[in-house]
Amino acid sequence: MRDRYESTLMDYACRSELSRGRNHDEPEASSRNPFQRDRDRIIHSTAFRRLEYKTQVFVNHEGDHYRTRLTHSIEVAQIARSICRAMHLHEDLAEAVALAHDLGHTPFGHSGQDALDGVMKPYGGFEHNRQSLRVVESLEHRYVGFLGLNLSYETREGIVKHHSPHDIPKNSDLSEFNLHEQATLEAQIGNLADEIAYNNHDIDDGVRAGMLEVSGLKEVELFQIHYAAVEKEYSGIDERMAVTETVRRMINFLILDVIDETHRRIQQAEVSTLDDVRASKYALVGFSKHVRQMNGAMKRYLYQNMYKHYRVVRMAAKAERVIQEIFSAYMERPEMLPVAHQNKSGDMVVLEKRARTIADYIAGMTDRFALDEYDRLFNVHARS
Repeated sequence: MRDRYESTLMDYACRSELSRGRNHDEPEASSRNPFQRDRDRIIHSTAFRRLEYKTQVFVNHEGDHYRTRLTHSIEVAQIARSICRAMHLHEDLAEAVALAHDLGHTPFGHSGQDALDGVMKPYGGFEHNRQSLRVVESLEHRYVGFLGLNLSYETREGIVKHHSPHDIPKNSDLSEFNLHEQATLEAQIGNLADEIAYNNHDIDDGVRAGMLEVSGLKEVELFQIHYAAVEKEYSGIDERMAVTETVRRMINFLILDVIDETHRRIQQAEVSTLDDVRASKYALVGFSKHVRQMNGAMKRYLYQNMYKHYRVVRMAAKAERVIQEIFSAYMERPEMLPVAHQNKSGDMVVLEKRARTIADYIAGMTDRFALDEYDRLFNVHARS
């Protein structure tokens, strides 16, 4: 019998009854659809809890109020659900993809990912999408009958096909997911929700940290039009509150544009089924042309004025050194790894297996654990 909620969805939505299933057969839950079950397993995973202490832009010890990978993932899920609800798409699937998309991320944000990819180049490289898949397919161990979380194909597909300028899928061992086929609309929405979340919330954090000035942000059209509207509506408003209100309005503006533009593309492509979504030559979820240009201008501004800020660059350099030196130490002396991780690879003599085991261990570290581990390895006065 079709779930009552799913009977309200559009014909091109991804319903659980159309799921391609799980790698390990399990009885379905009586009170939850498969995508709800995926979401719950993700939330209860160890990797999800670790996101609380993994960098978004600012390392955990820099302040209590900045975004972390955990709060970012929750914000992405909220945006994705809002769009799906308005479009009568499957909210639970979009939420599961959003909550899982950073499970494989390294400590220290994109700097950590780049550093780990660099040392792993001779051994197949490192990519956090692929690592997120490893987490949910094998690295988590919470169930008696199988390794991993045994998520549905559609949730795992959404993880693999999630991409941004930092993480474009390129692995050749992902043929199961047919990278030439479009993901579900729900997964595409999760992908764009990620961009909406980190652009706007990095503005909020950047202003709070003193890296971004309102006077500079006003030069960017997307910010300027909404900030001006806030000032007009609330005369004499405090600048910090004006920024908060502006960010809220920008998020809403981008969400509404995505909804309108995605509807337009669906109609233009004459999409009526999920198979039509998958067969589309281009992504159906996106911004309209002018809004895409405005959003691009904001991304360029953030890149130049925040991500290239000397404080961020300094921390990135430290993060790279921490990860590179921890990796090198373990490659040279794998017996220094905790025993449980020594045993995971099965054969630490084979360099590729040793490197991947070490990469799994490092990628799972939080910022503070990585810093403590660095201290334990290289500070002769630190307790091991």
